[in-house]
Amino acid sequence: MAANPSVLYSQWDAFSLLDCGSRRKLERFGDHILIRSEPKAWWSENGKLAEWHKADAEISDAGSKWQLRGRPVRSWQMKYDELVFEARLTDMSKHVGVFPEQEPHWRWLKERLGRRNRPRVLNLFGYTGAATLVSAAAGAEVTHVDASKPSINWARHNQALSGLKDAPVRWILDDAFKFVAREVRREREYDVILLDPPSFGRGPKGEIWKVDQQICSLLKNIRTILSPKGGIVVLTMYNLEASSLMLKGLMEDFFPGGSLEFGELALSCSESRHALPLSLFARWESQRAKVKD
Repeated sequence: MAANPSVLYSQWDAFSLLDCGSRRKLERFGDHILIRSEPKAWWSENGKLAEWHKADAEISDAGSKWQLRGRPVRSWQMKYDELVFEARLTDMSKHVGVFPEQEPHWRWLKERLGRRNRPRVLNLFGYTGAATLVSAAAGAEVTHVDASKPSINWARHNQALSGLKDAPVRWILDDAFKFVAREVRREREYDVILLDPPSFGRGPKGEIWKVDQQICSLLKNIRTILSPKGGIVVLTMYNLEASSLMLKGLMEDFFPGGSLEFGELALSCSESRHALPLSLFARWESQRAKVKD
């Protein structure tokens, strides 16, 4: 078990954090420069950086519209290894379809999955499918679950762009909590389970999800459907009120033994001495998971 938290940084060439501060961040996604609000950037930005005045688009918060500038482009493609993800500017959302800080998980998954013969992966709250497609490209059979039909359609579009149309991926529009409960009753098993739950959300039929009230029940069911032959669980959270020690405690409760790493996912900044922490994580794998099939 890891005694101290780790900080993991993205190593994706198609993305860079140019600057951040005053609760904003200046980012390069492929050839496009964006300004987005960022509640965790409390310090001051580098006001002399010219890119702040050259951004292609800016959004002030999640409930506003994108302000387009130099190049009025709403969507474009980004490559990650052999995969292609489409980034989009969608009004009323500051998210663009990819979370670059998650790249350390993709790299870690790719290496772990390469040890196994056709592993079964369950990706809960899968959004636009980055981890799903990384897993599929590494030879896994993947079940992708999300409560948003537009997100699943976006993920399937990324699948086609990546040349993985025939990959064994099941796309499930469902409430993640209910889906896992049904998998328990079906006695299905998965080798790798990924979950990135929001603090609050709604299922496709209006089901209410509150992470602080339901995460323990969800992890209990996940433990039941995790393969005894050697499982892996990756938990990510963006809750401002949570901490990596909280995630560590949860994982130790439900997955004793094995190997546990926990900490933060962050972005290094090319024009600032400050790193930008964005997400909490905990990654657990049984001792059997470390042995190649």
